[in-house]
Amino acid sequence: MSRVCEICGKGSNNANRVTRRGKAKKEGGVGKNITGRSGRKQKPNLQKIKALVDGRKKKIKVCTQCIKSNKVIKAH
Repeated sequence: MSRVCEICGKGSNNANRVTRRGKAKKEGGVGKNITGRSGRKQKPNLQKIKALVDGRKKKIKVCTQCIKSNKVIKAH
């Protein structure tokens, strides 16, 4: 099973981690300069929950936004 929400399809996202050096202008410096960029992955906040799917209890991976917005009916 991959790292994807089974309700909305939210998955991981690629981004850059930016490294800077120097002192900010508002702190009296000459400004910050970018010295490097390295790739990183932003992962969704997925939870394994028991939910009702087609009238049956099933364990599924769901993002927290779908849980908060009641897109999933939890099975007790």
